[in-house]
Amino acid sequence: MIFFLALRNIARNKKNSAIIALLSAVICFIFFIGNSVIEKSNLGLHQAFIGSLTGDVALQKKNDVSMNLFGANTPVIDPFFVVPPFPAYDAVMEIVRAQEGISGITSQVSGKAFLDLFGVRESVLLCGVDAKTYFSMFSGIILEEGRFLYNDEYGAMITMDRAQKIQQKSGMYPQIGEPLLFTSGGVLGFKIREVPLVGIFKYQNPGLFMNEIIIIDPQTVRALNSIQVATSTEINLSDDVKTLFTADIDDIFNMDLSGNQYNGEEEFSVDYLQAKLAETVVFSYIDVTGGDWNFIIIDLENDKKTGAFINSLNKKIEPYGVVAVDWRTSVGTFAILLLLVQVLFNAGMFLVCVAGAIAVINILLIFVFRRTREIGTLRAIGASDLFISSLVLFENLIISIIAGIAGILAGSLFIKWINSLAVIIPNDLIASLLGGTALTLNFIPQVAFTTFILAVLLGIIVSIYPILVTLKIEPVEAVRQG
Repeated sequence: MIFFLALRNIARNKKNSAIIALLSAVICFIFFIGNSVIEKSNLGLHQAFIGSLTGDVALQKKNDVSMNLFGANTPVIDPFFVVPPFPAYDAVMEIVRAQEGISGITSQVSGKAFLDLFGVRESVLLCGVDAKTYFSMFSGIILEEGRFLYNDEYGAMITMDRAQKIQQKSGMYPQIGEPLLFTSGGVLGFKIREVPLVGIFKYQNPGLFMNEIIIIDPQTVRALNSIQVATSTEINLSDDVKTLFTADIDDIFNMDLSGNQYNGEEEFSVDYLQAKLAETVVFSYIDVTGGDWNFIIIDLENDKKTGAFINSLNKKIEPYGVVAVDWRTSVGTFAILLLLVQVLFNAGMFLVCVAGAIAVINILLIFVFRRTREIGTLRAIGASDLFISSLVLFENLIISIIAGIAGILAGSLFIKWINSLAVIIPNDLIASLLGGTALTLNFIPQVAFTTFILAVLLGIIVSIYPILVTLKIEPVEAVRQG
């Protein structure tokens, strides 16, 4: 009975009901579209990075500074930050392998260097990988030319995007087997390493900085990183190196880089010097037993909850000075900022909802005052407070539900219209956020459900004060108004 009375009252007050419904529908529409865009970005980042780079969980050395896979999450200090080596690698790996719900485990050592090829010099991110587990774990890495890096070999793989940019700048396209020259510098000097190009690949869903990554053997990254590791211990230089401090200036150009005199049998040239500089030298202060990796990366089974897994694992690895973080932290500032955008958007939506609720309450109060005679009559014939309250609440809920559904339907039509335009996104940042260069949005059931719940909650909240006012109306008011 209350339901039909509510429908009758809504039909009798079409104007006020339409205004309330329209206002609520606009709020639901904005909320639905905004969160659909943000959630699409979250899903795009999630797919781009988990399946290609970060996995679900990354283990790293506990640090005062929040770290991603290639540096610090604080932009101010990132250029000066060196990713610390992973402590107690073997012990932690045993703990990780004993965990349930894991579908893949791999390791990574990270670095930064300059790539020189065909006269093009570019800053690159080095991803030194455990080849026997890395490529089987990340299905989002798609081979375009050549082959994947083998385990225990020296070599590197570049992205198709980088290969094309090098061709644009130099006029030459990198061929498989082409030597890639990497240089890195630090307080102790600089290092040069040369490795062959073994493959060209692309990421299935490339993120903002993923085309800057070069997948390379871990030995080369360790050698390039060795001069960047700060240490308080004494550095023991070999006798070969010490000879450089005592040799005459003329003798320096007569010896090879291992300390032996140049015998003149081999032609001294740029190629000869480059080959000598490319020889791997590992300083004795590098801890190769525990510091030869920076991260352990874990891929979880689909039904495994990441948050619960991280909390459980952190309790076990805390004594080793290691911490587990989620994929968003591993990506870095870019993904964290997206989460902040989502929070700020919904904070703004909260203010919009408050303003909208105030407007709806005012309309409902006018609606109540106009119905004083009707409500007073109902109370005079014995209608209880519960009946009156339920009647007002049902009226507002019906309007809110209709408005919520209308907002969701309007949002769905808007999404279809946007997708039909096939708008090209010129900005790389926005393109990486939305998972492609063409602007496409998805209907996300979770967002639609949340929007519907928002509409219902608004209907309940805006009903509270009008109900309190309604309950104060006495039967005598109906008599006074005839």
